[in-house]
Amino acid sequence: MTAVVATGNDTLGHAVPPFTPHAISVSLPTWRDNVGYEEGEKRVVESMVSGYPRFFIHLSIQKLASICELKFGINGEKCLLCPSKRAADHCREFILARAALSGISALVRLVRYLVRPEHAPSQPSSSTDECIELHIILFPADIFPIAKQFWQHTGMGISSRFAERCLAILDSQQSSSPVAPPRLPVSWRSPYKAPNKHYSKHMPGSPSVGVESRSSVSLPSCSPEALCKDQDTYIEERYGRNLPLSAGAHAKRALRRRIAGVLVHDTMDDGPHGPSAGALDAELGPSSRGVKDVTENDVFLFPTGMAAIWNAHQLALAVRPMTKSVCFGFPYTDTLKILQKWGPGCHFFGHGQDSDADTLEKLLEQTSRENPSTPPILAIFTEFPSNPLLRSPDLPRLRSLADKYDFLLVVDDTIGNFVNIEVLPYADVVVSSLSKIFSGCANTMGGSLVLNPQGRHYAAMKQYLSTNYEDVYFNEDALFMERNSRDFAQRVRIIDANTEAICDYLRARSLSGDTPHGDRIAIKEVYYPKYSCPSNYAICQIPEGGYGGLFSLTFTSLAASRAFFDALPCLKGPSLGTNFTLACPYTILAHYNELEWAADYGVEEGLVRISVGMEEKEVLMRCFEVALKAAEAATAVVN
Repeated sequence: MTAVVATGNDTLGHAVPPFTPHAISVSLPTWRDNVGYEEGEKRVVESMVSGYPRFFIHLSIQKLASICELKFGINGEKCLLCPSKRAADHCREFILARAALSGISALVRLVRYLVRPEHAPSQPSSSTDECIELHIILFPADIFPIAKQFWQHTGMGISSRFAERCLAILDSQQSSSPVAPPRLPVSWRSPYKAPNKHYSKHMPGSPSVGVESRSSVSLPSCSPEALCKDQDTYIEERYGRNLPLSAGAHAKRALRRRIAGVLVHDTMDDGPHGPSAGALDAELGPSSRGVKDVTENDVFLFPTGMAAIWNAHQLALAVRPMTKSVCFGFPYTDTLKILQKWGPGCHFFGHGQDSDADTLEKLLEQTSRENPSTPPILAIFTEFPSNPLLRSPDLPRLRSLADKYDFLLVVDDTIGNFVNIEVLPYADVVVSSLSKIFSGCANTMGGSLVLNPQGRHYAAMKQYLSTNYEDVYFNEDALFMERNSRDFAQRVRIIDANTEAICDYLRARSLSGDTPHGDRIAIKEVYYPKYSCPSNYAICQIPEGGYGGLFSLTFTSLAASRAFFDALPCLKGPSLGTNFTLACPYTILAHYNELEWAADYGVEEGLVRISVGMEEKEVLMRCFEVALKAAEAATAVVN
């Protein structure tokens, strides 16, 4: 497959990929746009029609929430929507606990809403018209920023496809009813003015609750109806993703087998009941994940990658003595937030280098001496490699410590992916965001959790999950994920080759490279597993495996960072692991209100993160040459 580099220079706030109703990114094409997004600048906020789903609540979800607030709310209550009672219970507990920390006493109510199709007596329901159970968490409007943290950190809210299915059922009910549907509130029909942001400063006019502010998303002037349903249907069916929802069970079985590495012959075909890889008679064999006895039954699916991480932490809290966790290495921001906000908290070793491992070992020794009857920590959570600095921890050493002191080791392999690396032999639990390169299309979300059957605590974790695991992964999302992932391995190899060529080119022209240093050197460092902790990465690298499709750049000046980013002719927005090249000023988006703190761990304000796609290598090289020249020109002006 080849692709042409797409520029998003005139599509501020629009979906990435373009014209995709369930896109999981948004176009922020210039450095100024990204800062404006964080600052709640009107020009940017009112352009937003899409965004990363845990930060920007999809328009269809917003519409369904507005309907629920009209139907069940009192005194102007706002709501969040979850797919199960257990998730709603967790959400309610979180809101109450975080509000109490801020000295706020709030009433949080739960409503179970069965969204049921109406049928005439002679019209039996079809497999796609099943009743949908929706759980509504209602709370005072002024604590929405607290409630939004649950949505963001856990990824356990409903998906946009879930919402659209509910809306379709409700619309059919209204169409058959002589009673006019309720009028949506003004806040739905016109743009909401509060700022829209990941982590950003508290803006004037937004609710002040004494905690991290996560303002509601901005509503654009157009409604979801402005997206032509006929066009949406055409796009869905054009790519063959029109299997019935009843095929969801086959799709999920295929996904679990693909992730477990037990498919002898993976297939691009569909069978009479759904994906052939999910058929009961599909040929299975020993796992390729590097651990004996791994099966599809050791793989658990979740609505998002962050939901997999949050559930891994909940699993650890349930089966092990409740003590602090360790976050080892600088992680994607919400992983740290989960460990800090649930349970007893965590120790943060943000560099993830050998010196941190030495300090960790001293902490374990001391804590174990003080209380020898209890493991010193609950678990280590780490990424391999890390996002955004692409550092790989010393997994054999962490595994040795876990065995010695009897705690769990949880590894997030999203960035490396299991085509390139195999971390399961060292981990008790491996979590992954399937939304990234496993899908590649950036049009659906998903996550996975894999248990290591050779782990010391496997039996206890498996028993807990056999009783407590809930399958809340919406069938339609699973169908898209299964179809997208069929050529996962082939796509990874193309992207690996593209990325390595680009990184070699850029590094040769950086301060670490072979080019003679002069006044116009713009790139300070290229962060990429080939150069960042390469010996640690090599331990887990599969023969013929590459280094993944993600790298980050730091620059000799902020002016060079801005110039490089603005000149790079590719799509710009949050997320990674897309089949197309996607760039973002990572620190601006993820740590805007804590820039100095992030810089202490090497995540500089001017860091640019790039996820390389499947475009032709020669085209990509020209694109990066253009951006590098712009950065060097900016550097010459500064000097």
